[in-house]
Amino acid sequence: MQNITDFEDTAHNDHEIDDRQFVTALARGLDVLRCFTVGDRALSNGDIARRTQLPKSTVSRLTYTLTKLGYLQQLPDLAGYRVGPAVLALGYAATGSMQVREIARPLMQDLADYSNALVSLAARDRLDMIYLENCRSRASVTLRLDTGMRMPIATTSIGRAFLAGLPQAEREFMMQHLERRAGHRWAEQLIGIRAAMEDYARRGFCLSLGEWKRDVNSVAVPLIIPELSDVVVFSCGGPAFSIKPRQLTEDLGPRLVYLVQHVAALLTEHNQS
Repeated sequence: MQNITDFEDTAHNDHEIDDRQFVTALARGLDVLRCFTVGDRALSNGDIARRTQLPKSTVSRLTYTLTKLGYLQQLPDLAGYRVGPAVLALGYAATGSMQVREIARPLMQDLADYSNALVSLAARDRLDMIYLENCRSRASVTLRLDTGMRMPIATTSIGRAFLAGLPQAEREFMMQHLERRAGHRWAEQLIGIRAAMEDYARRGFCLSLGEWKRDVNSVAVPLIIPELSDVVVFSCGGPAFSIKPRQLTEDLGPRLVYLVQHVAALLTEHNQS
């Protein structure tokens, strides 16, 4: 199913020691790119060094090389860097090649219009979930989350649904790394994860009711894609004052389950044609 060797979210020490095929310099360069988030206007070499846990001298050489190749742009006025057009080209190529995104989008938009909520498609990257597609209604109270944003796994419905879609051995392995990241917060997070697993077993969907943010409620369903040995997740959510728990459990949750089943059927039909 998933490639469980990339669950780590910090150093690559195990690979560097044990795997002669592993190119450490490339991995570190990708770590530099990965540390940029939607909310970052610019990052200095010092910022990047802190986020990647790499020496500042190493980061300086990496940012120089990535800038020369167009993956970063240097901003003299801000004394930092931002991602460049080459990264955007890779992102568009990745999302554009995903059949599930193309097939699902009209169905997602229909549900967003019906629910006045945000309907999203996400996939895992290390210990986070990344939004691949977002469909909004015209309601002014819809959540404003952008494609490319990272979300935690343990406290969000979209992350919990991802865990629910994994084989047991991979889920347990993943949760070991989540526990390491969470530290003292893990006991509380584990309660929410276990409740979500029970919801998924009984109802086919996972919930997060004010656990990621107190004023946000959401529901999510995994889509297992055997041909790609992958799991992606669909979610539907919004502000707690407009999206109530009962609405999620009795209406939007079942509708999202149906949406995922519909997408799965369309994917199968597409692959057989």
